Amino acid sequence: MPLEATYPHIVKEGSQPARLEGHARTRVALIVTDYLWRGWSAEEIALKYPYLTLAEVHAAMAYYFDHREEIDLELAAEYRDVEAWKQAHPTSPLLLRLKEHSRR
Repeated sequence: MPLEATYPHIVKEGSQPARLEGHARTRVALIVTDYLWRGWSAEEIALKYPYLTLAEVHAAMAYYFDHREEIDLELAAEYRDVEAWKQAHPTSPLLLRLKEHSRR
């Protein structure tokens, strides 16, 4: 009989994103982005977010490596949402001029 993996510190309820049990607003995907895109180690992530324990960061990473497709799909959907928002809310011409002026 195969054993089912458990992840201390991680809560996954239905279709909701996986989160840290002690920090309901901290998604596993948040920790993963720091690991993947910033190149931070588990120790660095714990230092940058002092409310997290190293055990919580390691649990999030373990969950990610066992559920990579789930988290990658969550991150891709989030990226698409941000890009759609940018398309629907273009930068104002005034702000563009101010940015250009500040570069001079």
